[in-house]
Amino acid sequence: MGKGGEKGAEPGETEGQLRFYTWEEIQKHNLRTDKWLVIERKVYNVTKWANRHPGGQRVISHCAGEDATDAFQAFHINPTLVRKFLKPLLIGELAPGEPSHDRDKNSQLVEDFRTLRKTAEEMNLFRASPLFFSLYLGHIIAMEVVAWLMVLYFGTGWITTLILACILTTAQAQAGWLQHDFGHLSVFKKSSWNHIIHKFVIGHLKGASANWWNHRHFQHHVKPNVFKKDPDVNMLHIFVLGDTQPVEYGKKKLKYLPYNHQHEYFFLSEILLSFLIPFSHTLPNPNTFMHFFSPLKARLDPSRVPQATLFPAYWEVLSKYSVTVEKKNLKEKLGFLESHWFVWVTQMNHIPMEIDSEKHRDWLSSQMAATCNVEQSFFNDWFTGHLNFQIEHHLFPTMPRHNFWKVKPLVKSLCAKYGVQYEEKPLGKAFVDIVG
Repeated sequence: MGKGGEKGAEPGETEGQLRFYTWEEIQKHNLRTDKWLVIERKVYNVTKWANRHPGGQRVISHCAGEDATDAFQAFHINPTLVRKFLKPLLIGELAPGEPSHDRDKNSQLVEDFRTLRKTAEEMNLFRASPLFFSLYLGHIIAMEVVAWLMVLYFGTGWITTLILACILTTAQAQAGWLQHDFGHLSVFKKSSWNHIIHKFVIGHLKGASANWWNHRHFQHHVKPNVFKKDPDVNMLHIFVLGDTQPVEYGKKKLKYLPYNHQHEYFFLSEILLSFLIPFSHTLPNPNTFMHFFSPLKARLDPSRVPQATLFPAYWEVLSKYSVTVEKKNLKEKLGFLESHWFVWVTQMNHIPMEIDSEKHRDWLSSQMAATCNVEQSFFNDWFTGHLNFQIEHHLFPTMPRHNFWKVKPLVKSLCAKYGVQYEEKPLGKAFVDIVG
């Protein structure tokens, strides 16, 4: 077998026909119409497969021309099954003289991280506790039922309505954290079971789109805080983030908003975001700002569920408000409160960290540069849905959240060995740092 030429091998060639490739050539295949991946030294042509990828074509495209071994292991709970889909896409392997990792990455750090992952697997840290998630779902349903009983026995006075808003907001926020668990396949051993419950929780308890969440959120995980790859830092010219984007905008004289005051209008943007949840039930697929500004882009999503099929207790509460205006006001209050909760918790781990263009770091270094932790406590764990362990979650997305504290010492030790910063802060400081 000789080294691969410019054209490369066709997907599905037999093992005897497989070619050897250099990193120099592999890195050329990172285009929209030409995408190669390397997984455990095997080279795959995923150009045609990308559009059929269950996690969305963008997330797999973001790794084109790179070693995607760690990303592959991070997102798939049954790698053996997934390799059956990869087999027809195999076109070759790395040449014997080529390193296993691209772009001069620290091979020892990469190998030590993979050893850490194997250690976590041996410690059964990827095994979920059925009791934990049963109780978690139970406490969400209990809050919905309590809210319904309050309306039933105390009517719809303003005091009752205020209490109801707090209870239902809490239930909806906690349902948001729970759907996150199932979306990451961190509860059941079978992907299909996770997908089914995920659609139930995000669809029937939240009224949102499972497909939209999967395709968008996995992009964030594979390339956190990377411009043009992480949709969470694509602020549509509302904010300039990181250290390099403000300089680039300044040189190009791009000024969509008065960015020197963005720490002030950040709070106004939260009010805009608060309309995202209350109006989300009125649009076919509303969960992105673009759908507000371009309704023609909204599309029907089969994973969406009708508003009437949401958890019955929630709608029983609303049905007690006979006046349409009162019902609408309660829904807007819930959306307003939940949006603030969601924004502060989800931004505290990423916005204060490095936000920049692609630097092609190894998995550990890229995740550590973009994430930080918030101190552990019973309240912090519950309030954030264990997203205060953002570092561990990003390193091991499929790990059940109740095991993050167990793998944390191993991660800190590995970071200390290689001088990688492991940042952890109090909850209050994390919120202040967003504005900072």
